[in-house]
Amino acid sequence: MDMDMDMEQLRRALLAGQVIPAHPLALDAQRKLDERRQRALSRYYLAAGAGGLAVGVHTTQFAIHDRTVGLLQPVWELAVEEARRAREAEPPVLVAGIIGETRQAVREAEAARECGYHAGLLNVSAVGSSDLDRLVAHCSAVAEVLPVFGFYLQPGIGGCELPYAFWRRFFEIEAVVAVKIATFDRYRTIDVVRALAESGRSDVALYTGNDDYIIGDLVTPFRFASGDGDVTCRIVGGLLGQWAVWTRRAVEMLQAIHSDVASDRVGAEWLRLNIALTDANAAIFDAANGFAGVVPGVHEILRRQGLLEGIWCLDPQETLSPGQAEELDRVCAAYPELTDDAFIREHLDEWLSG
Repeated sequence: MDMDMDMEQLRRALLAGQVIPAHPLALDAQRKLDERRQRALSRYYLAAGAGGLAVGVHTTQFAIHDRTVGLLQPVWELAVEEARRAREAEPPVLVAGIIGETRQAVREAEAARECGYHAGLLNVSAVGSSDLDRLVAHCSAVAEVLPVFGFYLQPGIGGCELPYAFWRRFFEIEAVVAVKIATFDRYRTIDVVRALAESGRSDVALYTGNDDYIIGDLVTPFRFASGDGDVTCRIVGGLLGQWAVWTRRAVEMLQAIHSDVASDRVGAEWLRLNIALTDANAAIFDAANGFAGVVPGVHEILRRQGLLEGIWCLDPQETLSPGQAEELDRVCAAYPELTDDAFIREHLDEWLSG
């Protein structure tokens, strides 16, 4: 299968609004790659209807980018192989996590492009935001190699504050195709959306990474005044660690939201469900402990469903926080409408085979 996408196809796919799970890393008890379960995760997401996969991102564990770990390229390649197997007519959007100073980021972008990735989710934390000229030059250098999916990672978990002035300049880079807004902050979220609205561009897709406000982001019209009249922008999809679990249900929710938005009948039920999903995410992401157990929390849901054997991370110290398992018990019991356990039970054996 041809996995190539030209820029127009990529933009069209992203602007349509997709569920893009932030792909976890499946390890065995020796903290080595469990290829069988790594493939099973990709198969699950694609069978669930995800419109893309994001690999090498926070949920995959940023430590995977360390060359001494030696897993980034193999894990990237496994996802591409499964995408080729799964989608004959409509390939999913493949997003590679890109980190580091400019030399490393460009090198990773080149490797991702060679693997078959369509865009790079660019984490600029290593560059910082103290020098906006340097930061914009960094983004431009990566964009010369691979279309760029911007990333506003919340400062509380290693990101840096990116002011409106940065985003306004960022949207002048032609090869920018989307932005993941993961600020967990309404003020900073508005900075990004306003910068896009005032840039005059209509070819850049906005994706929520705000796992604490997913549905709220997706149903909200962001309206701003401009010289040419009011401009309304919408967040059309999500690239989320939360959508690494219960993915089938996430796809169904996004489709229903798109339908309700198109017919201008977004009801209060979505606001109720937004609170339910945020409460569930607080347990999965371990908000009570400063997100210390975020990746193990995702792993634990997948372990309970049979997709992972354990919750092992590259860092042996990274595990569930005290009380987190009990919180997971609570939200799974409280919000069965958010889960997709039955879907996984039906297909698990086929995903784990071959």
